[in-house]
Amino acid sequence: MGYFREIPDIEYQSPFNSRISDSSYVLAKNIFKKMKIRDDLQDVFTIFNKYVIREGQRPDTLAEALYGKSDLDWIILISAGIINVRDEWPMSDHELYEYVVNKYTTNRLESTELEIQQAISAVHHYETTEVKDDQGRLILPKGKIVDSDFSISNPSNKKLNLNPVTTVTNYEHEVNLNEAKREIFLLKPSYLQQFLLDFRQQMVYTKSSEFVNSRLIRTENTRIQ
Repeated sequence: MGYFREIPDIEYQSPFNSRISDSSYVLAKNIFKKMKIRDDLQDVFTIFNKYVIREGQRPDTLAEALYGKSDLDWIILISAGIINVRDEWPMSDHELYEYVVNKYTTNRLESTELEIQQAISAVHHYETTEVKDDQGRLILPKGKIVDSDFSISNPSNKKLNLNPVTTVTNYEHEVNLNEAKREIFLLKPSYLQQFLLDFRQQMVYTKSSEFVNSRLIRTENTRIQ
């Protein structure tokens, strides 16, 4: 709600004005009004810190801890480049387990515990393990998705092949995806007031044919004949 208090309003002509309201215009928040970070602050390392989201943390609790106000959670999301918090914020361990079970079992309510464990422990894909030669030079990095029978020549004995492959289960795959969401960038507290000032200045309308005041524009609905 803090974010929506900050963005300006727009009145647009309603196609249903005669049916639902005496007014010919509907008031809404202009969610298309965007902020651009100042050019002199574009360097991510100038105003942002790298942060790893801990288990159970939410945007509002993180905003409270970092900026002293939970309703500045929108700054957390903007800093992290998160648009859809439901999909882009890491799940808790419990939420993740429930998500994986529901995703990989055909019918959760009718599945036995054994069937659930078999489903989430099934092979999702195969990945390489790290391989180095005798001098410690990297021959094959880990984490490359390959077939189960993938092989390479043994760097210590060219007559032999290695099968540097490990399985990744459905559950492990989803855990890895969830963990990848934990590392984000956050606005440094020392830049908070400057950020808010810049944001509010950019949320002000300038004079135009649609201008009503600095916090409101009115636009016509071109679909109305």
